[in-house]
Amino acid sequence: MPEILLSAMVAVSDNQVIGKDNSLPWRLSNDLKWFKKTTMGKPVIMGRKTYQSLPGLLPGRPHIVITRDRHFTAKGAVVVNSLEDALIAGESAARQIDANEMVIIGGAEIYHLALSKLDRVYLTRVHATIEGDTFFPELDPSQWVELSCDFYNKSDKDMFDHSFVLLERKRT
Repeated sequence: MPEILLSAMVAVSDNQVIGKDNSLPWRLSNDLKWFKKTTMGKPVIMGRKTYQSLPGLLPGRPHIVITRDRHFTAKGAVVVNSLEDALIAGESAARQIDANEMVIIGGAEIYHLALSKLDRVYLTRVHATIEGDTFFPELDPSQWVELSCDFYNKSDKDMFDHSFVLLERKRT
């Protein structure tokens, strides 16, 4: 059976901010397109607050929601109570749809829990210092190799300069 990769997709400011008041503190149309392209056809794993911040189910992607609330339900999504259960559900969903990857899409607590298990990070680096209340942990550069980095200037649809960075965990 082929290995299913565990990835994270996250947009992070220069000061490690990923959110404010349970939403993104910037508008980057370019990033939304990259998010859709990268996650399409793959299971997405998220915490309850991230799920509730979405406008609805994201088409073409099985949703797995992690919550401590044993009574929480999410129509059209699989609800689990631990990261371990989410990874089992994500791997099962990936095999059902013939995907080779599952992607964690937030929030901060889920990123923190999964950090040591990640194979890949799709990082949008927002080139600005942003005020926020939710942060992404610093990645240890000795554990990651940068496979690509594409820079984009701010525009009428993108509030800030930003880069799309693909990181992969170094193999020992």
